[in-house]
Amino acid sequence: MVSEGTGRLFRRKDGKYLIYLPTRITRDSMFPFKCSPTKGADSVPMKISLTPGGDKQPIIEKSTESSAQPS
Repeated sequence: MVSEGTGRLFRRKDGKYLIYLPTRITRDSMFPFKCSPTKGADSVPMKISLTPGGDKQPIIEKSTESSAQPS
């Protein structure tokens, strides 16, 4: 069981951002998001929010395709 790792935030040439998560974290049984290779899905829609006045930690939640907003 892996409970932590170091990721990175990248800015792409097209101005979009990419969050990198280490493979050992994403393959852990406790990791809440799963891509389904049987459905051909190579990405998982997520909702990312910041709490105003909070501890400045982003909140990442599972989202549905219909509520996911493109950047």
